[in-house]
Amino acid sequence: MIDYLKYRKLYYLISGLLILGSLLAFIFFGFNLGIDFTGGSSLELYFSKERPSIEELSKVLKEHKIEHFRIQPTDQKEYTIRMPYIEQSQYQALIEALKKKWQVEERGFENIGPVIGQELKEKTKIVILLSLIAIVLYIAFSFREVSFPVKSWQYGLSSLLALFHDVIITLGFFCFLGKFYDIPLTIPIITALLTIIGYSINNTVVVFDRIRENLQKNPGKEYREIVNLSLNQTLVRSLNTSLTTLLVLFAIFFFASPSLKYFALALIVGISVGTFSSLFIASPILVSWHYYLLNRKKKT
Repeated sequence: MIDYLKYRKLYYLISGLLILGSLLAFIFFGFNLGIDFTGGSSLELYFSKERPSIEELSKVLKEHKIEHFRIQPTDQKEYTIRMPYIEQSQYQALIEALKKKWQVEERGFENIGPVIGQELKEKTKIVILLSLIAIVLYIAFSFREVSFPVKSWQYGLSSLLALFHDVIITLGFFCFLGKFYDIPLTIPIITALLTIIGYSINNTVVVFDRIRENLQKNPGKEYREIVNLSLNQTLVRSLNTSLTTLLVLFAIFFFASPSLKYFALALIVGISVGTFSSLFIASPILVSWHYYLLNRKKKT
């Protein structure tokens, strides 16, 4: 049996560096918020023949009195244009002008007012907060019968720390992408974050449930040994579940449309760090906490 808990300080160091990098990204880069949150218009264009240069496309946009736009290549023959909110008449005139100059097909158009964008931003914060609170309460209630040597609420708090770990690192990753690759933070990515929370807590509960079973079967065994035994018993199952999911997500990332690509990428990052935190952060935190409380008792 492998002693995974022997390396828990290394796990904390890796996670600490990733979280620090993410927090620095929040501070120095910030979020490249998509039109879902800021309001505005997004237009996806496909050019069946040669794609024009960004300068040529910019000229057409300026002719239609559209300013402060961003043009992002998404494929060899595609562009995504993000711009301030435009009226329907202005949008129709722009499409007609583009079709006169090039053989172009409109693949998608979104138009969101600034009031709706601000409302979505506030609701997103509430949804994530409520999800985290509900998960902690669920864990604490599910493990209410486990009171020794670690109390049920400590299982809930440990799982919450692991979830913060997953969400912060995933968001930090998209801060870097937003800064250097102009990839916006959109509603699909937030949806992916909520999926990550659910996926991560599922893996964590599997380990915690095995800890509970082993505590009942081995009442006299040291807590550290119980947790390590549980990790050994659940490691392969958790890795196999995550790997099979990641295979599908990589297929979506490489072959799906741009709107799904970054949703899949968020899940790839989140599930990867979530699997790590479920196995090597949540459970080791319980052991470290247990030792901390024991040392305090000895001192007093």
